[in-house]
Formats: sequence, C-alpha cells, structure tokens
Amino acid sequence: MKNTRVVRVGDVKVGGGAPISIQSMTNTLTKNARATIKQIQKLEQEGCEIVRVSVPDTESLEALREIKKNINIPLVADIHYDYKIAIEAANIVDKIRINPGNIGNIDKIKSVVYAAKNNSIPIRIGVNLGSLEKDIEQKYGLTAEAMAESALRNIKILEDLNFYNIIVALKSSNVLKTVKANKLFSEKSDHPLHLGITESGSAFSGTIKSSVGIGGLLLAGIGDTIRVSLSADPVEEVKVAKQILSSLNLRKFGVEVTACPTCARANFDVAKVCKEVEKKTSRLKKSIHIAIMGCAVNGPGEAKEADLGIVGGNPCLFYKKGEVIKKINKNEVIKTLLDEINSL
Repeated sequence: MKNTRVVRVGDVKVGGGAPISIQSMTNTLTKNARATIKQIQKLEQEGCEIVRVSVPDTESLEALREIKKNINIPLVADIHYDYKIAIEAANIVDKIRINPGNIGNIDKIKSVVYAAKNNSIPIRIGVNLGSLEKDIEQKYGLTAEAMAESALRNIKILEDLNFYNIIVALKSSNVLKTVKANKLFSEKSDHPLHLGITESGSAFSGTIKSSVGIGGLLLAGIGDTIRVSLSADPVEEVKVAKQILSSLNLRKFGVEVTACPTCARANFDVAKVCKEVEKKTSRLKKSIHIAIMGCAVNGPGEAKEADLGIVGGNPCLFYKKGEVIKKINKNEVIKTLLDEINSL
C-alpha cells in the first residue's frame, strides 16, 4: 500500500501502513439518540471500527454527547453548511467530516479548524461528484479530474491555516470516475484516503459496484479506510467491507468459506451447508478457512489448502489441516463442520 501520513481517529490509526479500517454510517435520525445508539452497537458487534452520523440540526448536535457516551468506537460527525454546528461537534466527536467549500468564508473555516486543532481531532474532506464547486465543474465537467482538483483545493485551504490532520475522500456513484479520481489524487498527495462508491445502490448492486471500485483501488495499493455505501441495513455494509478486505488478504475476519458453485456432480447441498455454516459462525473472531466442495474433481485440492474441508462423495471425506481424518454421511456434514470449528 502507498505510504500515507498517519491520522488518528479516536484510538484507530488511519494511514501509514495501519490495517485498513472499516467504517459505516447510521441511517437513523441522529436526534433520536436511543435508536442511533442501538444501531451503532449492532455495527460494533459486526466489526465496524469507525462510525459516522449526520448532524443536520441542533437537535442532532445535542444528541451527540449521549451517543458518544454509549458506544465503544470512534464517532464522526458529518456536517454541511453550518459552521457553528461543526465547531460544537468538534468538542464532542473524534472526527468531523466537512467540505470546506460549503462551510462559508475563510473566517468561518478558520473557526472550524481552530476547534479541530483545540480538540486534536482530524477533519475529513469529502469530495462528491454531485456537489463540486461551480467553477471547477465548469472547467472540467463532471469528471475525475474535477474531483481531484476539488480535493487539492480544499486541502490547500486547511494547510494554509497550518492544519494537516486531514483524511480525504473522493466519491462518485460512477465506479470508473471514482477509481480514476483517487489514482490522480494519490499521485499528488500523501494524505490518507477514505475509499467508497457513493450512492452505489441496493445491497445487491451496491455490493458489486463497491467491491469492484474499492477492490480495484486497494489492489493498486491505494486506500487507508473504507466504507461500503448501501441502500440497506448499515450492518450489511460492514459485512461486505470485511469480505472485500478478506478476499484481498489484507485482513482476516473469522471464518472464510471456499465453496464450489455446484453442478450435477455435487453429492450434497453445498449452498445449504454454506448458508448454515456462515450463519452459525458469523460472530467468530478466530481466522478459520473452510472448504465446502461438492465432489472429488476440485474438492481434494481445495480441502487440502483449508483448515477444514469437506469433499462430497459416498461417503464424504472430511479434511483437517490437509489430511483426511474421517469419512461421514452427507447428512452429517453441517454438524461435523460446526463441531470441528468449535474445537478449533
């Protein structure tokens, strides 16, 4: 990965070779502190490491202290236009997300920067293709070049105020433009990057777009923290983010399943076994690789590479650490897998 600056969000390090952290954002009304706390606690249980809440009004601002007291992960306040809310939020949260260009004149921006400095918290500059500065949009159009230019301009505003505790995000619903914008920016700056495909869509389409976009950038060595934006339960965002990082061997989260797509050769219901095993092991922390293979064509090779493996047959072969340890009936597959996982 590219060697970027280190920025601390609460007790989470972002950049500088730190593990790529997983973020999400609540979809509750922030002013409803109870509902927001409940959702964040679910996100924590799933593995979210930084959480963001929108703060559109004073009622939401007033709820921040209660929310902060009742969660265990760093809290980020997302603020647009109202510099006074940004100043007050900086006294409570672990990071604020703003776009300096829509906060107002330089005196208002100075006030927000001073509040962030005074509380030793970072500012995330969020550039979105849908809300670029008018002059940049007129010059470049809705392009990756425009996003990169906007990010560099907003960074300069903060750096001219001697503020360098910055994280940057360049996001669009267009995967190709997002990838290009982040690559252009990465060539010109060493500020850590928050990756994501904004407004990516439903749990189905959004997962695909986010995996392609975020995964492509991570493969290029770009990115320090990620958020998968889905029109779905935010818990699903965390699940997808974990799978992206796990698939790229950047981090490991509990049980990883390798499984065949199944065909007429399969000797048991692979899909059913996968679903049940993933459901029963979703909260396990220990990294365990399981291969669930329906027949002996590719099965033995995959099973030997896993910590535990099942290969369909009559009977089925059960592998542990590359060796066949027992033969079982296909009706015993799920129970045997779960028992062995628990033993590990």
